[in-house]
Amino acid sequence: MSIHPVHEAYTAHFEPTWDEALGWENARFVVLDTESTGFDPKRDRIVSVGAIGVMYFELLLDDTFDVFMPISHNTSSVTLHGITREYSERGMPEEPALCAFLDYLGDGVIVGHHIRHDVAILNAAITTHFGFELRNMCVDTMDLTLRLADMGLLDRDQAHEDYTLDGLARLFRIRPADRHTAAGDAFITGQIFLKLLRLAERAGFLRLGQLTEPYDAAE
Repeated sequence: MSIHPVHEAYTAHFEPTWDEALGWENARFVVLDTESTGFDPKRDRIVSVGAIGVMYFELLLDDTFDVFMPISHNTSSVTLHGITREYSERGMPEEPALCAFLDYLGDGVIVGHHIRHDVAILNAAITTHFGFELRNMCVDTMDLTLRLADMGLLDRDQAHEDYTLDGLARLFRIRPADRHTAAGDAFITGQIFLKLLRLAERAGFLRLGQLTEPYDAAE
C-alpha cells in the first residue's frame, strides 16, 4: 500500500525527534487551538486552527499559524467563534489547510487546554484526507495544572479551583484578548503554559515525559 506524500513528508520530521526521557528546555512546543462546528470529532468539521511556537520560555511571535476553512452551514458554534458560512468562504479549503498545518507543526510538542479534543478532530480530518493520525507528543495544560495544584504549587483559594482557560487567565493575570478565536485562545494558552513551565521547573519536572503525563486523581 502506497504512503500518501503528505504522510511521507510529515513522518520525515520525526527522524530524529523528541523523546519522553529528554529534557524539555530545548524542545519546540506548538501551542494550538481549534474551533469547530461542534464537539463530535467524527461528525463535526474544523472551522479554524491557530498556533504559536514556544521555546526557551518565550512565545515565538515569528512562529505562528492561523487559518480558517469553508463550512457548509452555520451551527450554534458560530456564537462562540464568530466564523459564519459566508465569511468562511474566504478561507482555505480543508485539504491544503491541513497540509500547511502539518508542515508548520512538524515534530513539535503539541500543547493545549483540553488538547485531546483538538487532537481528535484534527486526526479525524487528517485521516479522511491522508490516511494517518498525528504522532506528536502532547501536553494538556489542564492535566499539568491539576498535577501542580496537587503538589501545592497553585493557590487554590486564589484560583477558586477554576482551572478553565478563563480561570487560569485570571489566576496568572493574563488578559484574555480575542477569546474564542483559535489564534487568540492559542496565544492565551501559550502565556499560561509559560507560567506552568516555571512552576514545573520548581517541581522538578525537567523531562518531557513529566510534562506530557496525564493527570490521575487517584494518585
